[in-house]
Amino acid sequence: MSVSAVAADRSVCAPLPVLGRDVLVPLVTGGEAVYAALDYAASAPALQRVWDDVAAYAPYYGSVHRGAGYLSQLSTDLFENSRTTIADFLGCRADDQVVFTRSTTDSLNLLAAVLPQGTRVFVFETEHHASLLPWEQRAGVEVTYLNAPRTHGEAVDTLEKALSEREPYGPALVCVTGASNVTGELWPVRELAAAAHAHGARIVLDAAQLAPHHPLDIAELDVDWVAFSGHKLYAPFGAGVLAGRADWLRSADPYLAGGGASRRVSRRTDGGVDVEWHTTAARHEAGSPNVIGAYAIASACQALTEAGFDTLVARERELIARVRAGLAEVPEVKVLSLFGDEAPRVGVLSFVVDGWNSSHFAAALSAEYGIGVRDGLFCAHPLVRTLLGSEPQDPGECGAPEAAPGERSLNAIRVSFGAGTPDEHVDRFVRAVRELVTDGARWNYRTEDGRCVPAA
Repeated sequence: MSVSAVAADRSVCAPLPVLGRDVLVPLVTGGEAVYAALDYAASAPALQRVWDDVAAYAPYYGSVHRGAGYLSQLSTDLFENSRTTIADFLGCRADDQVVFTRSTTDSLNLLAAVLPQGTRVFVFETEHHASLLPWEQRAGVEVTYLNAPRTHGEAVDTLEKALSEREPYGPALVCVTGASNVTGELWPVRELAAAAHAHGARIVLDAAQLAPHHPLDIAELDVDWVAFSGHKLYAPFGAGVLAGRADWLRSADPYLAGGGASRRVSRRTDGGVDVEWHTTAARHEAGSPNVIGAYAIASACQALTEAGFDTLVARERELIARVRAGLAEVPEVKVLSLFGDEAPRVGVLSFVVDGWNSSHFAAALSAEYGIGVRDGLFCAHPLVRTLLGSEPQDPGECGAPEAAPGERSLNAIRVSFGAGTPDEHVDRFVRAVRELVTDGARWNYRTEDGRCVPAA
C-alpha cells in the first residue's frame, strides 16, 4: 500500500465504527458525498457493535419478568444483566438503583415526580430544557433559577449563596449539567456536589453530553443521581437511565401505575383495590420494558469501556483543537463560550458567522458539502440567548425556525462529534466553513415550513 493510500485510509478511521459511515448523500451542486454526521449532541449514530449485539439477540426476544418460557427467562436475564453493566459503567454505589426510562428528559421528569413535598430545586439557567423545565410541574416544589456563571468559581459561589439563603430549611435538590449541549464546556460537578451536600441539599447530574465523552463515576463525583439517554451514547433505541439514591424513589408513588410496578393487588370490601408496590427499580418501570433499549445501552457502555476512555478523550481533544484552530482562522466566526477559550470541553461547539443567518449556513453545509450540523437554540433557549446577547444577526435568505415572521433571527450553529467521527469529516467541515465565508453559497435557498432549504 502506498504512503498516500495509508494516509487516506487513516483519514477515514475512527476508534469505534458506527452505522451510516458509508452513506452517500446527493449534493445540490452535483454528485454525492459520504455523509458527515456532525450532530452527535442531538443523536449519535449507533455503534456497529451495538447494532450487531442487538441483531444477535433479536431472535431470542421474549417478555421480561413475567414469562415461564426459555426466551422470556433469557430476556429477563439479559435485561437485569444490562442493569448491572450500566451500574458498573456509572460507578454506582452498592445501594443505588438503576431505573430504565425513555430518555434524559423522562429520567428527570421521573425524579421531579418523586421529590418530597416542600423541596426547593436550584437550577442554572444554562441547562437544557430537559433539566430546566420538569421541576415546576411538581406541585409543592419551588424552583430557583440561577444566573449563568462565567467561571467555575462563580458557579460554585452562586450555588452556595442561594442554598445558604433558602427558607425554610428543608429538602433541596440541585440540578446541573456535566457538559453543556451548547458550548461543550465541562462544569465543576464535584465542587458543586460538595457545595450542595455542605448545605444539606442533594444533586442530580444531567450527563446526557458527558457520558458519551468522558468516564463517569457517581461515587467519585459524589452526586446523588445521574440521568442520561441511550441515543446520545451510540444506542438510539429509545431508552434512558436514572441512577442513584433509592430512598426518594422508594417512598414516592410509582411514576406510572400498572403491571410490573405492582407486587400485589387485591380487592377491598368497599369495592376498591389495595396495591403493594415494588421497592426495587421496578416500582418506576411499569409496563413491558424496553429490553432492546436497555441492552443497547449496556452494549455501548461495554464498547466505550473496552475502547478505553483515556484513548477516546485524547483523540477527541485533538479533534476539538483542530476544529477550534480552523474556525479561529475565519475572523467572521465567533465561537460561543461561558467559561472562556481555555475551558475544557467535549466535542460540542456552537458558533455564529457574521453576515449569515445560522439556518442558512447550516443548510448550505448540508446541501453543498454533505455535512449534517444543528442550527437554532438547541433546546437551551435561555443559555443561547444569554451567549448571543444583542449580537446582530443578518437574516440572510432563510430565517431560523424559532423566529416569528418579521422577528430578528437569533440562532446559532452547532457542530458535535465523538468516537465514531473520522478525521476527514472534521477537516471537510473546517474547509466548508472557510469556503462559505470566503466565496458564499453556490446555491439559492428559501424558507419552507420554517426550515431553510435549497431553492428548486
